[in-house]
Amino acid sequence: MVERLKSFDWVLIATVFALSVFGLIMVYSASYPLSIDLFDSPTYYIIRQLIYFGVGVVVFAVIMNFRYHYFKTLSPYIIAASVVLLILVVFIGIAENEATRWVSIGGINMQPSELVKLGVIIYLAQVYSQKQKYIDRFATGVAPPLIVVVALFTLILLQPDLGTAVMILLVGGVIVFLSGARFRHLAFLGTLSAAVVLFLVMQADYRMNRILAFRDPFAFDDTFGLQLIQSYISISNGGITGTGFGQSVQKLGYLPEAHTDFILAIIAEETGWLGVGFVILCFLVIGFRGLLIGARCKHLFGSLLAYGIVFQLMFQFIFNAGAVSGLLPITGIPLPFVSYGGTSLIVSLASAAILVNISLQNQKDYKHTQPKEESSQQKDSLVFKRKWNEM
Repeated sequence: MVERLKSFDWVLIATVFALSVFGLIMVYSASYPLSIDLFDSPTYYIIRQLIYFGVGVVVFAVIMNFRYHYFKTLSPYIIAASVVLLILVVFIGIAENEATRWVSIGGINMQPSELVKLGVIIYLAQVYSQKQKYIDRFATGVAPPLIVVVALFTLILLQPDLGTAVMILLVGGVIVFLSGARFRHLAFLGTLSAAVVLFLVMQADYRMNRILAFRDPFAFDDTFGLQLIQSYISISNGGITGTGFGQSVQKLGYLPEAHTDFILAIIAEETGWLGVGFVILCFLVIGFRGLLIGARCKHLFGSLLAYGIVFQLMFQFIFNAGAVSGLLPITGIPLPFVSYGGTSLIVSLASAAILVNISLQNQKDYKHTQPKEESSQQKDSLVFKRKWNEM
């Protein structure tokens, strides 16, 4: 038992929970003014987030001891459940802020698109790890699994939630690349995806408004540029050390979504660049440990699964931080482990737990004899330099 406990990646575990606890503290600070205003209680949001965190801890403890290989068998059921949940959102979803992204099951509200992010990674890792013999063929190797991705992409668009839909495409593209697909196939898929996203942006006024606000928020300071301007003010108020915990002015009704998508702005205001630096450092550690876990894995499924999870978390961090700072358009992507939102927190913890289990299995593999021949052949296909002459 002691030996098993020593085998866990405690650097990754400690970083994940340090970031999550920091998130709980900042959710309380960012949400209590709104909580008082709407519910006459300063603890309405934090109590719910604490409950979700408790559930997330249990999920983490279970999954970190659940052999990741079993996700291969569960993959079809995970995708089927994802489709069903997304369809339920379309018909009986809960509308909020002009979007229908939540569904209530047994009195518990959940956001299925957050579950789909992880489900797609598991599915693509499983499928492409078994398609190595014909991964060079577009029609039989690369394209078939992407039909499922397109279906999920379409269902998420109906909510509408282009940000999450694009996130799924990006992570899917990473997994296809790491699977060993030809560069010309990747170029075709990338060009097609970019064209589709551009078309979707141009077809919706509110999406175009976000692009305009991203380019020059001060030209629309009383409409769709307001949120980004308030985020700028929040960040500028913080300086290096911040105004102090609980001392944010922008959360007092000035900055919309202060406890959710824009919580990083409140972190910047109250804890300064020291707090923002802590968040960045945590994500760098998680990213480094995750990439190391993927590189050390002797099985292609485990490598693709680890890389998919790492890039998912990193993309979310980049999109969120980019939106808050004005370096990227606002997409509505939450900050993993930190933003208020039960489904996001639980899925983020579950994703990290899978990384911990892959790390644990890696150590077991290295302690035993050479891996199976099939696994070695599959792993050999995961080489970044593969077929550079095809470019």
